[in-house]
Amino acid sequence: MEIKKGKAFKFGDDISTDHIAPGRLFHLRSDLQEFSKHVLEDADPEFASKHNVGDFVVAGNNFGLGSSREHAPQIIKISGVGAVIAKSFARIFYRNATNIGLLLIECDTDQIDAGDDLELDVKNGILKDVTKNIEIKIMPLPDVMIKLLNDGGLIEHLKKNGDFAIV
Repeated sequence: MEIKKGKAFKFGDDISTDHIAPGRLFHLRSDLQEFSKHVLEDADPEFASKHNVGDFVVAGNNFGLGSSREHAPQIIKISGVGAVIAKSFARIFYRNATNIGLLLIECDTDQIDAGDDLELDVKNGILKDVTKNIEIKIMPLPDVMIKLLNDGGLIEHLKKNGDFAIV
């Protein structure tokens, strides 16, 4: 997995699946491309139009709490977000993101500010805030997780390799 580079878009604690995929737009769930134009709209109405492919969502604790809306991580991925970096993730959101290959990184995000330029080296476990010239250690992902992510998530990995062909 190559080093990912992008800007930080900072959010707080308890960003719910309703913040990510607004319930009032539930009718768009059959058109995820269109739905992705509204990603995180209830947390930052301008996020979808401001971020560029590869930029990072940076948050506090419990990102993705709430309902098990599978389209929440899907529209984040479709929108081109390079990774979601947070202190912690809601369990069902974490699982759904893994299934579709959305990169999630858990680490202390307190030192990162909105607009900071970041470089994420997953293989070596380093998140560099280029703007502040600081490095934040992250837990390096095991090779099996990198393989799953490179395959597009657990679902695509299983389609490609058959059941239980994880290694």
